[in-house]
Amino acid sequence: MYALTLKAELAGVTNLRPKDTQEANFFYTFRVQCTSCREIHPNPIAVNRFDTNEMSGSRGEANFVWKCKNCKRESSATIRTAPTPYEQTEPAAAQKILEFDCRGLEFTEFIPEGEWLADGIDSGTKFEGLDLTEGEWFDYDEKAGEEVSIRDLVWDIVRA
Repeated sequence: MYALTLKAELAGVTNLRPKDTQEANFFYTFRVQCTSCREIHPNPIAVNRFDTNEMSGSRGEANFVWKCKNCKRESSATIRTAPTPYEQTEPAAAQKILEFDCRGLEFTEFIPEGEWLADGIDSGTKFEGLDLTEGEWFDYDEKAGEEVSIRDLVWDIVRA
């Protein structure tokens, strides 16, 4: 079992999370490596926790199934949990966002593409459509009358 963790400086916001519901699927984007031959998939891959794919030999289903072009082994990954919102803390600390199970492959890097959400700490303002691909986000909370931001994002993939 593995986990995606995040450490970030949140100012004025909390509950940072991907917009990931049955109606609005979030695609988690990763770089992937085969654990057998160490071949790295040439492109980032996107995994949706609601979609499942058949594994060959009727070994069940997984959210992502990949056959390595180099060694021809089939590998899979399954997202085990709904995402956990990242809570604002002082000082910033790494928190588990997502748990997944990988068989025959490993996720080597997370790319935060897609729509993210956050809530104003004091105001409860709902911030939607956050883009974290640049590694930071800034906005203004009208209700609180102050600037809000997310900075210094550090994504890590660890054994859970």
